[in-house]
Amino acid sequence: MFNKLTVLFLTLALVLNSCKSEYKFIINAPKKVQINQTLKVSVSEKGEKPIKSVQFSIDNKKISSEGNSATIDISNYKLGKHQIIALVFYEDKTEKITTPVYFLADKAPDVYTYKIINTYPHDSKAYTQGLEYYNGFLYEGTGRNGTSWVRKVDLKTGKVLKQVDLDKAYFGEGITIFNHKIHQLTWRAGKGIVYNIDSFEKEKEFKYTKSLEGWGLTHNGEKLIKTDGTERIWFLNPETHIEETYIEAYTNKRKVENLNELEYVNGLIYANIWQQNSIIIVNPKNGKVEGVANLNSLKKEILKQQNLDEQDEVLNGIAYDNENNRLFVTGKHWSKLYEIELIKK
Repeated sequence: MFNKLTVLFLTLALVLNSCKSEYKFIINAPKKVQINQTLKVSVSEKGEKPIKSVQFSIDNKKISSEGNSATIDISNYKLGKHQIIALVFYEDKTEKITTPVYFLADKAPDVYTYKIINTYPHDSKAYTQGLEYYNGFLYEGTGRNGTSWVRKVDLKTGKVLKQVDLDKAYFGEGITIFNHKIHQLTWRAGKGIVYNIDSFEKEKEFKYTKSLEGWGLTHNGEKLIKTDGTERIWFLNPETHIEETYIEAYTNKRKVENLNELEYVNGLIYANIWQQNSIIIVNPKNGKVEGVANLNSLKKEILKQQNLDEQDEVLNGIAYDNENNRLFVTGKHWSKLYEIELIKK
């Protein structure tokens, strides 16, 4: 009986001693912070036990700290989700803890309205997923299985000059023209296609290396730029099509998801939002949403001439004539294509 009680008391003592010596660390940091603000982080122990020092990192890059805290200038960071990592030194041990912090834009986006400059015919059978202006002609990629194609179109008449159809197994998505070749995405097949721009013959296929889906596509003269239906905008090597880096689109309050068709205009990325009649203007360096253009009234304009599904047949298609500074937009199954000018409010 005595031996059993001794064992019991010893066990309880060990448990109590273990509870006393157990450390529980907490990273004290805001969940969200604007990049014009200073990020302050620190580590504390729940029971106020002593900490020798802390080494902080953001996304595995070390940052300088003072004792258990750090003050960080985040003005040059990309927007979006970042991991704060703290390596805590205590007693003769170390422990790593992490917490996410979301970096937001420093101010609200500018708001734009628009005016119609010109109106052109557009094939109402075209479920537009990609639009490009190149050497005086429009190039268009469409979607849905069985009605996905790539076309060369005369802007003024809407006449189809050349077309290649996708296999019915594929749902076509965004297109862009880079190095005199047409690059086209597919939605969920995990791959894209490269065509000869003169013959429209398929030259090769490429696989998505990190993202799961293909939505919008453009380029900045050096990299292909791609969306995948999230807030991410990927930058691809135009030869290997490897998705090398990405930014995330954020305002001063939240992320902007469902990024769809893209165009690169004067150093900024213009993006349609899925199921919305709007365009956001994104800084390609950090993901900041610089501007928002509400084009709902343009959808109302087209509804005067044809019936369209409110949710699905929305604005989707942006093309830019860099030489003449002309911006074109259209929508899924819209019978018109518009040249518009965006006007800051």
